Parts: sequence; structure tokens; C-alpha cells
Amino acid sequence: MRILFLCLGNICRSPAAEAITREKARVAGLDIEFDSAGTGDWHAGEPPYGPMIKAAQARGYDLSTLRARQLNEADFAKADFILAMDENNLRDALDRSPKGARAEVRMFLDARRGGGDVSDPYFTRDFDAALDQIEAGAEALVADLLADREA
Repeated sequence: MRILFLCLGNICRSPAAEAITREKARVAGLDIEFDSAGTGDWHAGEPPYGPMIKAAQARGYDLSTLRARQLNEADFAKADFILAMDENNLRDALDRSPKGARAEVRMFLDARRGGGDVSDPYFTRDFDAALDQIEAGAEALVADLLADREA
């Protein structure tokens, strides 16, 4: 299984979701491939945003090896799920989704658990609030994946 997390620039929310969910899935014994991308290309090749790296590191997550990239057509063929961090990213991904795409595109924060957007700390400057949302979303996602595996 392959899951791709999607935000605007791929320097805050989606790389954090990638690293956090990867760690939670590893601890749960799940063998899943995780990736992240942005709808824009402004930061392609760059590491995540410094303050996000620092905030995630304080919680035990390492983002330093990740590099930003833009969502591309191949992602829709390779991923099982593309999970958007907010409604704008969701709309952008759905607009770019080629006919017959394999990937299911939906929100990262499951509507059954309150859903909604993951706040963008690049603009809000509240990295801890975004990480709280991402950790909760990652835990819910891993719980769903475990339940699916046992079904």
C-alpha cells in the first residue's frame, strides 16, 4: 500500500504527516509506503521549513531527510490514497486527477472524527497546533489501517 500526503508547498504539513504516520505505522507493525507532495512547485528540492523541522524534532520526529516536490500525474497511478491537508488541496488534487486514476483522493482528517483542515503553520506560525492535528490524524489513520488488515 502507498499513501501520499498533500499540502500546498510540501514544506510543513504534508512532510510532517509523512514522517509522523510512517513512525506510527512502524510501531503498529504495518508495512506501508508513505510519501508527500505539494500542489505547488515553489519549494521543490528544498527541505521542510526550519521551524516545522524543529517542532517535529521536539516530539521525536525527523523531517530533515525529506525534500519537497510537486504532485505529478504518476502519483495518481502509484498511490492508493492521496490525503489532502485542506479543502483547497483536495480540490486541486481532484482537478488534476487523470481519468481512471488508481488513487482515492480524500481529506487527511477523517470527517467521521471531526475532520476539516489541518491548519497551515507556515501562515499561522502555530506549529504545535498543526502537529497536534497531524498526530491525531495519523493515529486515526493507523487505527483504520489496522482494522482493515484484521477484517
